[in-house]
Amino acid sequence: MIPDLSVLWVIFFVLLAVWVVNRLLLKPLLRVMHEREHAAASARALAEKAAADAAAAAADFEARTNAARAALYRDMDQTRKTALAAREQVLAATKSEVEAEVTAATTRLRAEADEARGRLSADAEALANAIAERVLDRKVS
Repeated sequence: MIPDLSVLWVIFFVLLAVWVVNRLLLKPLLRVMHEREHAAASARALAEKAAADAAAAAADFEARTNAARAALYRDMDQTRKTALAAREQVLAATKSEVEAEVTAATTRLRAEADEARGRLSADAEALANAIAERVLDRKVS
């Protein structure tokens, strides 16, 4: 049993059609699909790299911000300490001035009180002599 020649022609044309379809349709389609997969993978890798770069930049920014904030707080604390020290010096100077003025005023007040007592004593004696002279109608020695 020998196959009919038409069967061979059909097999030939089927193989030819497969070869043509493979060459003109499937290979270009597969090439485009591989190129798209490669482009997608490349884009994905680029996006991951960009995300990693962005995360690194954000971490660097956060670190610099924290360092600047810490420096600012140190400066503010130093300024506050300096101001408190200056305040303490001003308070100490003012306190010593006030104490000196209070001491001087106390000394002056005691001197004036002693002087006033002396005058009052002299005036009281003079007044007593005057009253005695009036009461006795003569000069008291």
